[in-house]
Amino acid sequence: MLSSSNSINNLVTDGEAVELLWQLRSQRRQSSPELPETVTCLTAPDGSVLYLVGTAHFSDSSKKDVATTIRAVQPDVVVVELCQYRVSMLNMDESTLLREAKDVNLDKVQQAIKQNGLMSGLMQILLLKVSAHITEQLGMAPGGEFREAFKEAGRVPFCKFHLGDRPIPVTFKRAIAALSLWQKARLAWGLCFLSDPISKEDVEKCKQKDLLEQTMSEMIGEFPALHQTIVAERDIYLTHTLRQATRCVEAPPNAQKVPAVVVGVVGMGHVPGIERNWEKQLNINEIMSVAPPSRFGWVLRTVIKGVMMGMLGYACYRAGGTIGRALLSIPSVQSLLETLKPPQWSSLSHQ
Repeated sequence: MLSSSNSINNLVTDGEAVELLWQLRSQRRQSSPELPETVTCLTAPDGSVLYLVGTAHFSDSSKKDVATTIRAVQPDVVVVELCQYRVSMLNMDESTLLREAKDVNLDKVQQAIKQNGLMSGLMQILLLKVSAHITEQLGMAPGGEFREAFKEAGRVPFCKFHLGDRPIPVTFKRAIAALSLWQKARLAWGLCFLSDPISKEDVEKCKQKDLLEQTMSEMIGEFPALHQTIVAERDIYLTHTLRQATRCVEAPPNAQKVPAVVVGVVGMGHVPGIERNWEKQLNINEIMSVAPPSRFGWVLRTVIKGVMMGMLGYACYRAGGTIGRALLSIPSVQSLLETLKPPQWSSLSHQ
């Protein structure tokens, strides 16, 4: 009986502790917080509130905006623009991430190709090189605002942390499938020779909605299909995950349902799309599938894959010699090159 009584007392103590923590968070939560200009407030039908923080991915001030918002509103849920394939950046220190961002090696090339396929994998490597270029220019690792959100969420009682972005392999496969071969070549070439200097002032400009929308318009003109898959479709996916997070939560001690407070941390370029989609009916299944290639398309790609491989391979080589050598060491690439050899090359190699 004594042990049973102690168990009951412990349960009461635990319950009281939970209620005290809930009350403490309620006291810390500001009812009319003064938030940064980068924060957009959206309301769900059940009264739940989303504070959407628009960020620039290489910005110290974005990290401060995230911290300020989470501390002020003491959210039930924090949602960030990451998927499970990029979640490792949350637990790395800044110096390790800085080194990793600059280093594109054989393992990264192979992993990208394994996850996304040859063409979209190579495109991901080129985009990694662009990120490395920015990292080197600014001396700052990407994703600082997400690490700040993760750290601050851990300090808020009962706060849950959710990944809100569509998986990278789906995004890259759909993006590559949407581009023509000429567009793929142009994009690879443009990414390869991207070497313009970037300043912290340039990064901060990305937080200005009007300037960002102008840049987006220019991008749409160049690659409308790419904008659709990388930006517009992810706007839909992010809206879906944010709406799922913005639901009533149970308040202790009687599990009564109360409106939730949610903080979303996304790139500023996604904020207008999330606002447009917030009250629309969304079909997520449409943007999660990758259409199988037609028979004609398969034959056409087989014929010209060698040309594309050469162009992308050269682009990777120009972007960094390590990538070029790593690419040539991959068995599937070596096999493809063997099939493209003229017959006389094979006979000469045996002499």
